[in-house]
Amino acid sequence: MSTDTGTILRVRGPLEFECLLESKDAPKTLRVISNTFETLQAQVKSESCVLRVCDSPVFIWPNQNFHATPREITPETQCEDLQQWIQTDEQESAGKRSVKKKTKKTSTANVINLQLMMEVTTKGGPLPGPVLIRTVEPSHFLSTTLPMDCVVSTSCKETIKDAFERLLEALAQQLCEMEKVMLQHMKGMSLPVPEPHHFLLPEPKGLVTVVYPEGMPDSQLEKQRQELHKKFELPDDWPYFRKANAYHFPNEPYKDGYLRNPHVVLTNPSLDNGEVYLVRGIYSYHHYMQDRMDDNGWGCAYRSLQTICSWFQQQGLTEQSVPTHKEIQKALVEVGDKQASFVGSRQWIGSIEVQAVLNQLLGVTSKIMFVSQGSELGSKGRELANHFQTEGTPIMIGGGVLAHTILGVAWSQTTGQIRYLILDPHYTGAEDLQLITDKGWCGWKGPDFWDQTAYYNLCLPQRPKVI
Repeated sequence: MSTDTGTILRVRGPLEFECLLESKDAPKTLRVISNTFETLQAQVKSESCVLRVCDSPVFIWPNQNFHATPREITPETQCEDLQQWIQTDEQESAGKRSVKKKTKKTSTANVINLQLMMEVTTKGGPLPGPVLIRTVEPSHFLSTTLPMDCVVSTSCKETIKDAFERLLEALAQQLCEMEKVMLQHMKGMSLPVPEPHHFLLPEPKGLVTVVYPEGMPDSQLEKQRQELHKKFELPDDWPYFRKANAYHFPNEPYKDGYLRNPHVVLTNPSLDNGEVYLVRGIYSYHHYMQDRMDDNGWGCAYRSLQTICSWFQQQGLTEQSVPTHKEIQKALVEVGDKQASFVGSRQWIGSIEVQAVLNQLLGVTSKIMFVSQGSELGSKGRELANHFQTEGTPIMIGGGVLAHTILGVAWSQTTGQIRYLILDPHYTGAEDLQLITDKGWCGWKGPDFWDQTAYYNLCLPQRPKVI
């Protein structure tokens, strides 16, 4: 499923899993659990199933001859037209009932969120009264909520009737996957809660959904990841299916407030016979004055290091949180690089210290590239391109009293032309993507960006080759 074009339908909602186990006999227990999942499958396929388009007045009964409200919604309505019924926050605050205006298409797919619901009333009169059964045999009542979360990608002209049929099939398939996970990881009378995760794989595979047991760490799911890599014919040197690497939908803000991958909105430079080599994966932009920390004038290398740490965290390669300035300083004291008085100071650090902290806190090794003067950086195109091809990690570069993060290079093997994609930690403003990119705080720079006479050290973190 591609996220580049078209519309993504995402349906979420709880399904209540409840069953009574009157025997500890394993085959009977498995049979009761399977029967419960069959009942849930029947619910999804029943006429009581309702899908609501979030932030809109649209309700759809996909199993009632595709009945929908408002009446303008018909089975032949195209999926992308549902966007017109979704109300924006601005319209709601203004007290308007007007529908959402169509906006200029971007390279990111539109996401339409749907809520999975079940009607509790019937058209055939009153509901039957409750039945009480008394038993003297010991029994176990198992109850949990299944967090359904399915996505399907639609083409530009696909009708909602066709797309919702696929969506219901996806819900049924997800219930099958949840049953497998629940039975596989069941311990006695304790059932794990199956949790769906979406992962964006290289094209043409696109977006796929995997169900893991809730709360189980990645370290205990390596066998499942190996099977998934084999199923989708993926190399074993990238953590495609680690939980931290789950796809982040474009319409959902990050809770921590940091910008992610600001470089993706930039236009790559065009060089004669040149190619572009970029950081791979997700990182957060860390810069001066964030986290209620006034490090203006001395903390640029700390911020570059934080950006690198965020990359390892968000690829699922470490569970270590992004370190604070004080935690970075403590790590340098622990490895014997600094005296105890360094903690709490405003002293600069450089590439060598960044290398030491990455190894101490994350267990990550790094290569150091020494450049005796900035004018020599123009000849490092091949080495930098190779780094982004093989490792894909952000690079910290320090020279004089300044530190920056290199996110990529555009380099021509024939002419030697080179441009550097720079993420500048010296920015002190708010998380304003347009301002940051328009003013060049994240942007492409030429060889003259560097002080031609200053020496530079580059820290090139090495990526663990694991799944």
